Amino acid sequence: MTTRKKWSEFDLLIALGLYCELPFGKFHQHHPRIIEVALKLERSPSSIAMKLSNLASLDPVITGSGRKGLAGASQADRDLWQEFSQTPSRIMPKIVMALESLDSATPNEQEAIELNGYRGETISSVIQRRKSQNLFRTAVLSAYDYQCCVTGIADTRFLVASHIKPWAEDEHNRLNPRNGLCLSTFHDRAFDIGLITFADDYRLMVSSELERQQSNSHIRETFLERTGTTIELPDKFSPSPEFMRWHRERLFIQ
Repeated sequence: MTTRKKWSEFDLLIALGLYCELPFGKFHQHHPRIIEVALKLERSPSSIAMKLSNLASLDPVITGSGRKGLAGASQADRDLWQEFSQTPSRIMPKIVMALESLDSATPNEQEAIELNGYRGETISSVIQRRKSQNLFRTAVLSAYDYQCCVTGIADTRFLVASHIKPWAEDEHNRLNPRNGLCLSTFHDRAFDIGLITFADDYRLMVSSELERQQSNSHIRETFLERTGTTIELPDKFSPSPEFMRWHRERLFIQ
């Protein structure tokens, strides 16, 4: 009888990293990245894909849409997801370091990695912070399938993982994918300075400052004619209503 390989904390961090990296529709055993990770973890691609589906079953945006993942999430899966949801600033750097170790270590070396050193509070270098920010960006953009949620622009050179609550305002949610929207550079700037925001039902709201610029055709076509339209919601990591409300009440220029 073949003994099923136990999922270690390291393995689960890698799986959560893949969950951040890949769009929801790419959680299958034939994806090159899943095959690559499976080889390094000495697992089958199908087991990695199944773990991603188990994690998806814990994501409210997926379970609430009817596209449920598998119902086999373990208690370890649930505990990690809860930590990720409640303390993303701590778990995201751990994921980054696990992914780095996976890419640089052999399978035997991976088994010797001490995860107790992967505490967010110990990562103070600028390099590690930037890598965590890059994972945040990847998580947000992949959630929206690499398309601006307002315009549908799909060229990543023009896409930004825009913080809903700004970096300086909420230290604990700087790396929380639910604190992000995939926006074009132009809409990101407007959102950042409070010229646009979104209602509870995700309809675009435009500031009176922009409404006074009806004569500007670019402003009119880019913002005013889209007023009231609903953004394309993501396949995972739905934007937090609490964060959206904060932006509307604290940053938006009426």
